[in-house]
Amino acid sequence: MPHHTPAHYIKPNRFDTVLNNAVGWLARRGISLLGTAELSVRGRTTGEWRRIPVNPLPYDGGPYLISARGHSQWVRNLRAAGGGRLQVGRRTQHFTAVELPDEEKPALLRSYLKRWGWEVGRFFGDVNAGSTDEELLAAAHKHPVFRITVTK
Repeated sequence: MPHHTPAHYIKPNRFDTVLNNAVGWLARRGISLLGTAELSVRGRTTGEWRRIPVNPLPYDGGPYLISARGHSQWVRNLRAAGGGRLQVGRRTQHFTAVELPDEEKPALLRSYLKRWGWEVGRFFGDVNAGSTDEELLAAAHKHPVFRITVTK
């Protein structure tokens, strides 16, 4: 992405923050709402663990983490850390992450929107699960995608 283009990011509002905290709390206690897990990644400045609920997408060669909101803090931290951990209850999976180039994203974005569009569609503008590959590719730069590999 050219450095002169501001990175797309939709900041959570108060309601989103309260909801994220509740979903993360449930995930830590073993209750996964429709596949949610709690992502923990070390902060790129502090080195402290930062947590947020995510929807890991099971897909061929995956799972994948997709940022509906764009170039968020967890995305920036994951880029710096190169991995993190996913937790549901007592099950914690450590992983490494590789960010995908835009041209590899359309099918993944479509699958993600089919599964969770009702929840995250508002962050994708005019793009949805029925969008063409070209439309999804045009929006791909706004939504970082990571292939994760469980390490233990």
